[in-house]
Amino acid sequence: MKAYLQKLCGSAKTPLIAQHHVREYLQARILQSLQCSGAMQSIAFHGGTALRFLYEIPRYSEDLDFTLERVVSVYDFRKYLHQIEQDFVAEAYALDFKVSDKQIVHKAFVRFRGLLCELGLSVHKSEVLAVKLEIATKPPSGAVLAATPMKRYVALNLQHHDRATLFAGKLHAVLQRVYPKGRDIYDLWWYLSQPSWPEPNLVLLNHALLQSGWKDGKLTPENWRGYVRGKIEQLDWQEDVLREVRAFLIIPEWEKRVNKDKLLELLAWHI
Repeated sequence: MKAYLQKLCGSAKTPLIAQHHVREYLQARILQSLQCSGAMQSIAFHGGTALRFLYEIPRYSEDLDFTLERVVSVYDFRKYLHQIEQDFVAEAYALDFKVSDKQIVHKAFVRFRGLLCELGLSVHKSEVLAVKLEIATKPPSGAVLAATPMKRYVALNLQHHDRATLFAGKLHAVLQRVYPKGRDIYDLWWYLSQPSWPEPNLVLLNHALLQSGWKDGKLTPENWRGYVRGKIEQLDWQEDVLREVRAFLIIPEWEKRVNKDKLLELLAWHI
């Protein structure tokens, strides 16, 4: 499979894009390992990488985010990581883990040592390419789940949040993240630009807001856009959005076509 990665890197236009391709391949393989371990019976995929894999959003993503929605079998984070390790070591990958599973959100960095150097993407043998894994073990209630079979490097059958719930999760990040993230704003623009995308799951969103200390009242179909507009209006577009998201854009022209005013217009259309 490393020969396939070499070929994948050779077709990339820049070393940065090659690195994104390598990470996406590793993400797919990690998802496959989670599937083999039985984790996908209990956890649901969400976040930016879920959008990338399921709906081809035109930006790269770094992390694999999940919520623990139903315990069909015994939930065992360390067992899932062991399966990931077994699967990659069998193909001569060198990897280790940095794990934090004592809090409500279980986290692990799956760190591939020397792979970038082996693929000709770094001159440093010690450089690490990491994929972050997060599972929220006590997520807010109200999520609606879906399952999608797909092929992305490998065959996958992903349990994930449905479209309305994915949208709600992104709105929560936009409204409650202490420091704005350009990728969140890009994703918000993408959601609002999809003509057939459903309205957000406000049950989930309100539960998530309460869980994270929201003090501004309940969000409704009539007012949620106003709250989001208030957040967008506070942004420095260049510093808070473009500087952070630029390295992840698959279509670089986006930053020339979209600005704060155009995003606010998308929100205003529905008021």
